[in-house]
Amino acid sequence: MTQETGPVVVPARADEPAVLALLADYAEELAARGIVLHQDEGGSVTPEEMAPPRGAFHVVTLGGRPVACGGVRLLDPGTAEVKRMYVAPTARRRGVARTLLGRLEQDARDLGCSAVRLDTGPGMDAAITLYRASGYREIDDYNGNPHAGHWFEKALARQGVPADRLVD
Repeated sequence: MTQETGPVVVPARADEPAVLALLADYAEELAARGIVLHQDEGGSVTPEEMAPPRGAFHVVTLGGRPVACGGVRLLDPGTAEVKRMYVAPTARRRGVARTLLGRLEQDARDLGCSAVRLDTGPGMDAAITLYRASGYREIDDYNGNPHAGHWFEKALARQGVPADRLVD
């Protein structure tokens, strides 16, 4: 009998086959909610933007199977943006999203950022709950994404400095 391990986060490219399969599932799920992504509209991002030295991308596996993905890109020298964060329905409520979000926040710190932003669509209640519970606060539209209904930002603690003590 094989014992299942917890989520494993591995670096990836946003255009590799396992990622493209996850993102196709994400697009299908959004389409079922009446949201159709058009990559040429606000909120779009290229795989190159989520690759070093201006970003990072990861896949999360459970039991060796890709079940989630997400990346970050620099918006400006102090701010990163979480993009393409998706967790397959079979992997939800198992700590995968929190694990991935934590990795993406660390990527933003590694890029030298003191804040991270993201957006999510209307009706994405589980995502909104996750972001709020993870210390994100709702902000005004910062990217003109026509598919988003909520925009969030989180101050990132620097090593040894609590986030609530950051002064910019």
